[in-house]
Amino acid sequence: MDFLKVLGIQSQNSGASTGCDWFATTDQGELKVTSPVDGKAIASVTMASSADYEKIVTTGLKAFETWRMVPAPKRGEVVRQIGLRLREFKQPLGTLVSYEMGKSLQEGWGEVQEMIDICDFAVGLSRQLYGLTMHSERERHRMYEQYHPLGLVGIVTAFNFPVAVWSWNAMIAAVCGDVMIWKPSSKVPLTAIAVQKIIKDVLTANQLPEGVFNLVVGRGSAVGERMLNDKRVPLISVTGSTAVGRHTAEAVGRRLGRTILELGGNNAIILTPDADLKLALPAVVFGAVGTAGQRCTTTRRLIIHESVYEKLQSALVKAYRGIRIGSPLDEKNHMGPLIDRAAVELYSHALEKVKKLGGKIVFGGEVLSGKGYESGCYVTPAIVEAENHWDIVQEETFAPILYLIKYTGGIENAIALHNDVPQGLSSAVFTNNMRESEAFLSHAGSDCGIANVNIGTSGAEIGGAFGGEKDTGGGRESGSDAWKGYMRRQTNTINWSTQLPLAQGIKFDIE
Repeated sequence: MDFLKVLGIQSQNSGASTGCDWFATTDQGELKVTSPVDGKAIASVTMASSADYEKIVTTGLKAFETWRMVPAPKRGEVVRQIGLRLREFKQPLGTLVSYEMGKSLQEGWGEVQEMIDICDFAVGLSRQLYGLTMHSERERHRMYEQYHPLGLVGIVTAFNFPVAVWSWNAMIAAVCGDVMIWKPSSKVPLTAIAVQKIIKDVLTANQLPEGVFNLVVGRGSAVGERMLNDKRVPLISVTGSTAVGRHTAEAVGRRLGRTILELGGNNAIILTPDADLKLALPAVVFGAVGTAGQRCTTTRRLIIHESVYEKLQSALVKAYRGIRIGSPLDEKNHMGPLIDRAAVELYSHALEKVKKLGGKIVFGGEVLSGKGYESGCYVTPAIVEAENHWDIVQEETFAPILYLIKYTGGIENAIALHNDVPQGLSSAVFTNNMRESEAFLSHAGSDCGIANVNIGTSGAEIGGAFGGEKDTGGGRESGSDAWKGYMRRQTNTINWSTQLPLAQGIKFDIE
C-alpha cells in the first residue's frame, strides 16, 4: 500500500529507537500486525529487549541534561516544526491509523489533526510556563514559585487513539523540558513507528541529541514492568483500562513516583423533557457509534425522561438503520470494525448478559460475516433497554452498545442515576431549561471531569484539560494548566535585606 511506503513502514520494522537510531534486537521475537479491516497482515515489529530499554533510558537521561537547558521558546520551535511535518504527512498517517486500528478514515485524519493542534497549543505554551509571585511576611524578601523540567517521562498509549494521546503528552512534556519514552499498544505499533520516522528530520535539523523522543515496542515483562518500577522515570502517563491503571498506580506509588491516569469511562447523556431532540440525536449517534464504541468518551448510557423516551427510541432506531458498516477506508461508511476478535467476544458476552438480566435488544447486536467482513471484527451497533444498577451496565464494555435508561421526576433523579457508576470521565445533558443545565454543572451535579450542555460526550477540544474522576483515574492531559503535571514546582525566597528575620515572628538570637 502506498501510504505504508510513504511512511517508511517496511515488512519488518525495529521496535526500539532513541530518535534517529534504531536497534536491531531480535531475541524477543516478532510482533505480527494484522489489520482488523480485512484481516490481512500489514507488517511485523521486532520487539525490544530489556537491554534495549536500558540503553534508551540511559540515552534519554543524558539527553535530558542538554534538553532541559534549552530555553522553553526554543523547545517550542522544535515542536512547531514537528507540527509542520505532521501537516505534510496527515493523509498517509491518518490512513495508517484507520487501517491499523479500524476507525473511519475521517476519524484517522482527525486524529492527526489533533496532533497538529496540540503542537500549535504547545508552541504558545512554551512562552507561558508561568509561576506566581507571592508577598512575603518578612521585610525586604521576595517570594515566588517556578517550574522546572521533571526528567524522563514514560508515555503508555492505548490502541483506540494510537497517535493523538502520545502527542497530548509528548508535545507538552517537550516544551516543559522533559524527554520521553513511548510504549505504544502492541495492537497498533506501526503508527508509533511511523510517527518516530516522521519527526526524525526535525530532530536532525535542530541537532537534538539522541534520546529526547524515544520509542519502545516490547513485552510487559521486558519493558512495561521495568518502566513502572524504574525510579529514573519520575512520571508515567498511562491511557488504558481501570485494571491497568490500578496496577500502574500501585507499582509507581510504591516508589513514590507520579502518574497521570486516563482510564475507563461509562459516559452518559441525560435527555430531559426540555431537550432539543433534533440537536441531541446526532450527538448521541456519533457518541455511541464513532470509533465503533471504542473511545473512552463513548456514549454508553442514555438517561431519558419518560415523557420523551418512546419518541427518542424510535428516532434512534431509525438513525441506526442508516449506519453504514464496512471498511473504514471507504469514506461513505460510518463505522468500521472492532480492534480484534477478542473485542467482538466481549461485545457478544455483554449482550448475552443483558438478555439474561431481562434487558431488551431494541436494535443490532449481530456479528457480521461474509464479503467485506472477512476479518471477523465487524458488528452492528446495539441499542439496549436496561437498568442502571445491573453489573454489566456498571462496567465499561469497549464496544458500540448503548443502554437506554428511563427516569421519572426532576433533573436531580437523572443526575443520581448518572453519577451512580464507578467511572467519571465525560458527561452531557440536553436541555433548554437553564435551571436544569445549571443543576447539572453545579457542585451537586455531574461528578465527571468533563460535563457538557447540549453537546455530546465525545470530541473534547485540546484547549481544555482532559481527564476524569473516580475509576477514571483523576489524571489531566492536554490543555489548560495540565502542563504542570510534567514539571516540578519550586518555591523560592530571596532575602535582599541585611537582617535574617524568621517566619511567623520566631526569635532565635545567638551571640
